[in-house]
Amino acid sequence: MVCAPSVRRGFFPLDEELELLAGHFTPSVYEGITRLGIWMPFARAVKEMKYFWRVTVTEPTVRRTTEVAGAAYVAVQTAEVEQLERRLPPPPQGPAVQLMSVDGAYVPLVHKQWAEVKTLAVGTVGEPVVEDGELVVHTTDLSYFSRLAEAEAFERLALVETHRRGTETAHQVCAVTDGAEWEQGFIDSHREDAVRILDFSHAAEYVAAAGQAVLGEGTPLFQAWLKDTLHQLKHGRLEQVLQTLRDMQAEVSEAAVETIQKSLTYLEKRREHMDYAHFQAQGYPIGSGSVESANKLVVEARLKGAGMHWARPHVDPLVALRNIACSDRWEEAWPQIARELRRQATQRRADQRQKRKTRCDELPALADATRVTEKTDSTPMTIETPTTSTSSPALVTSSPAAPKTPWRPAANHPWRHDPIGKARYQSAKPKGSAKL
Repeated sequence: MVCAPSVRRGFFPLDEELELLAGHFTPSVYEGITRLGIWMPFARAVKEMKYFWRVTVTEPTVRRTTEVAGAAYVAVQTAEVEQLERRLPPPPQGPAVQLMSVDGAYVPLVHKQWAEVKTLAVGTVGEPVVEDGELVVHTTDLSYFSRLAEAEAFERLALVETHRRGTETAHQVCAVTDGAEWEQGFIDSHREDAVRILDFSHAAEYVAAAGQAVLGEGTPLFQAWLKDTLHQLKHGRLEQVLQTLRDMQAEVSEAAVETIQKSLTYLEKRREHMDYAHFQAQGYPIGSGSVESANKLVVEARLKGAGMHWARPHVDPLVALRNIACSDRWEEAWPQIARELRRQATQRRADQRQKRKTRCDELPALADATRVTEKTDSTPMTIETPTTSTSSPALVTSSPAAPKTPWRPAANHPWRHDPIGKARYQSAKPKGSAKL
């Protein structure tokens, strides 16, 4: 038995030449839907599409188009990581001083769950400038990489960004973090010799917590003490600050002692990361504002809107698109996304053709397995069909139909009491027959 080729959809040659995407929209409309979907809620993007493009789409279409494009870019970056691990190409030259900062932000998932999206911010550290009588360091050329992943997976996937930015070859890397353990592991993985700096704001929070436990929250005495203590911390008198906290434990309540001890444990563990006077003299940043603002700009601004809850598989596609938009790489990344979408469509068509071919190849074998044997007139015809059981195939035997015999309805049959039926039956009786 020969399987006839089925009618299937395909691309007109000009469609491939024009690099059209699968679906009903032009590439520019697809791109417009995606860009709006990553900057605003999907329902709002529907209105903007109608206003700017004069195209009417539904909210599910905007959502699906954005998530599919984002998933394609996630696939592109994951494939690039695998290629980097396999070929180990030389990285590009990094800047003289580079900032590398990582942090996490929680986003709402469906079923009232929360999950942490980790973000890497990479930038070029500029020359220190004097502002309000103090040296200030600004970081430019910021780029971002975000994923909803565990620490080890995030370390591996972020290679695509650190390799691109030349983190390995930068003359000096400053890793400013809030001191979390997973962040230290990230630094070990990408630039072990980086200068590790505890974000000054986080250090100040622990100092303030100890002072509030003793002097009271918001009191004038506490405000004056905190200003003087942070000045000491920022200008190289760390040991004096730590000793002050130790001395405060002498005549306070048990609850206050516990708070002070917690602050001391945190600060003493990160003593080497708080040499702020030296860091500022070298022109290094001492704040993690770059990655903290990235949490708000890249992640929370789009994923923590009122009433928003995300399915876990949809988070990475959206933050991946937010990364390229907030890093000003859209013109570079969208052609990569379009190529990946066309590749996926081609792969789906090839898979469908292979499935049809496999089914067609199986039909002759199935026909050979079904044998129809005609016997003599006196022997019933036997049809053998393949079976998965261990017993012999069932025999289907045809027998001549029994001759029909006259049939009379019973005396109490409802049909006899029906006026129409009764009239028909009476008219069909031979004359002179007995009355029923």
